[in-house]
Amino acid sequence: MYADPPAPRPKAVDERPPATSTGPLDNQPAAWEFNPEYQRLVVAWQTVLPQLESLRTTLDKAFNLARSPQTWDAPVGERYVQDIREWRTRLAVYRHAVLTAISDEAHDTPRWIPVKTSAPHAFP
Repeated sequence: MYADPPAPRPKAVDERPPATSTGPLDNQPAAWEFNPEYQRLVVAWQTVLPQLESLRTTLDKAFNLARSPQTWDAPVGERYVQDIREWRTRLAVYRHAVLTAISDEAHDTPRWIPVKTSAPHAFP
């Protein structure tokens, strides 16, 4: 129904911070660290996605069982099928909203942030 938005990428083993553009006139050399806020979003995505998949799988199983003629031998069964169909639709919308919120925030959050170094300097 909905395509998942792009997931925040975890830090790769060989990933390096951006190149520093410190020159001889810069007063403070730039050091970088992986942004903990971005890492929080990576962890949130990796935590939420399996739970949403589990819910979807459970609802799909219940939906397939409800549609089976062996499950319901009465016209009232169609009402349950419609209810489960509505739950599946709501779950798809909820999943899309949660994953989009995480993805959008990750898109707006820098992966690397500069940190102050405490190296001594000849000139203040």
